[in-house]
Amino acid sequence: MTTALITGVTAGIGAAFARRLASGGYNLVLVARDTERLRQKATELHDRHGVEAAVLTADLATEEGITAVEDRLRDREHSVDLLVNNAGFGNKGRFLEVPVSDELTMLKVHCEAVLRLTSAAAESMRERGRGGVINLASVAAFFPRGTYGASKAWVTQFTQGAAKDMAGSGVRLMVLCPGFVRTEFHDRAGMNASSIPDWMWLDADRVVETALQDLARGKTLCVPDPRYKALLGASRLIPRSVLAHASSTTGRKYGPK
Repeated sequence: MTTALITGVTAGIGAAFARRLASGGYNLVLVARDTERLRQKATELHDRHGVEAAVLTADLATEEGITAVEDRLRDREHSVDLLVNNAGFGNKGRFLEVPVSDELTMLKVHCEAVLRLTSAAAESMRERGRGGVINLASVAAFFPRGTYGASKAWVTQFTQGAAKDMAGSGVRLMVLCPGFVRTEFHDRAGMNASSIPDWMWLDADRVVETALQDLARGKTLCVPDPRYKALLGASRLIPRSVLAHASSTTGRKYGPK
């Protein structure tokens, strides 16, 4: 049976991926830091959909956590067919308001972990001639928004470049760049998202459905809503200095995920 490994799976987009894939018959490897929440999620998915849901507790901000997930992805006897690199977080504050140690932690989770897990998964997938990787970025990747936006820009460029290099191997790689999604993301970061207009909010389940459809179509970039596609198109017409000012005055209060 097909198996998917999802990081950051206990809430938000990661949980939506787990629900959708379990309903489609995927067995799951659920990765997050909170063992109790992972076990609850695994039991819920098993009871509702009858799939196997294994739990792997790992903190991707640590060497031990990344290595544990790498080892699972390299397990040839229990192969993973789809990797969803969803784990991530935001820091509230402008440059120099956030401790450098916190910024480095973000880069480890958003960049180093994504690089290493994608590499581990793609290597074994290429041997089998099939598989897929979805890396979570954000529309923030296209705007000047400090470390968060820069890290998501890295994920976007890395994934599209790797997808090109893997063309013809049977392994599909795609970066998913949603806008504001109703999840725990902003609350956990201490960000006040009350001023975000209703039209900018996306539903996690719809984001996931669109992402899986785009992956099946062979796309390497998914912006899962026409409104955000239009916004990104319009941003290309705005002078960079104006865009930077708008981003710095609003984006620091809350960041899309």
